[in-house]
Amino acid sequence: MAARVLHARGAATAGGLLQRAAPCSLLPGHRCFSLSCSPSPPRYLKKQWKNILRGLTSSSNRPREDSWLKSLFVRKVDPRKDAHSNLLAKKETSSLYKIQFHNVKPECLDAYNKICQEVLPKIHEDKYYPCTLVGTWNTWYGEQDQAVHLWRYEGGYPALTEVMSKLRQSQEFFEFRKARSNMLLSRKNQLLLEFSFWNEPVPRSGPNIYELRSYQLRPGTMIEWGNYWARAIRFRQDGDEAVGGFFSQIGQLYMVHHLWAYKDLQTREDIRNAAWHKHGWEELVYYTVPLIQEMESRIMIPLKTSPLQ
Repeated sequence: MAARVLHARGAATAGGLLQRAAPCSLLPGHRCFSLSCSPSPPRYLKKQWKNILRGLTSSSNRPREDSWLKSLFVRKVDPRKDAHSNLLAKKETSSLYKIQFHNVKPECLDAYNKICQEVLPKIHEDKYYPCTLVGTWNTWYGEQDQAVHLWRYEGGYPALTEVMSKLRQSQEFFEFRKARSNMLLSRKNQLLLEFSFWNEPVPRSGPNIYELRSYQLRPGTMIEWGNYWARAIRFRQDGDEAVGGFFSQIGQLYMVHHLWAYKDLQTREDIRNAAWHKHGWEELVYYTVPLIQEMESRIMIPLKTSPLQ
């Protein structure tokens, strides 16, 4: 008897949802198959409705039902009529960032690091170039034999254009690129803006390890991601581990990069676990996970000349 009551209640609930969701008017000449206005739906639709109702009222499918029902009420971001770069980026600065990923031949990694530590700081320290080397690392865990460089261009795209133009006239940089090309398997870069609610990346003393967490978001969800992380970042400030947060403008789009610093791997584990004991963190994770298509974590070791140590 109890099972019949449960079935009837489940059917009534699901039927109500389906009744409200079903269209009540179709193109001329087409028959409406809404449960609310069709006295005799086709047999194959009756079977589909029965299967749906049976799944919703089955106790074994209750977690799936809960997940499906919750998805109907997930908070949505209001439509915007502006580029997400204008809504999410820092207004007080016009800095543009470039992140470079170089996959190095394993036998050439030491030589690659050597020439990078000789040449890159010269560009960073020379006021002739309106750019700053934020950090330079080798990947420790993640893709092996990889170098990651992060640059900041004060003044945005004009500064980037100026630096690239001046470097093409530098014989030393020409020789550096020629030697470097023989050491690489592949390379890629992205142009980034920084989220307004993240810390500005500034030099820090070490020793530290760095984690670069990269998220490929579903297209159209960048504003929603920013809304949630503007609140989530406050849960991750206690240990001064938040270094910088960026989103892509050119290159692989809808990419987000979060850069964190930790004393060691155990400290990283402790800090991340502590966040789950803070009220509100689990809700923000719940709503941001569905926005992600792919994610990757790199643990990186800074080179000796990196401003981020």
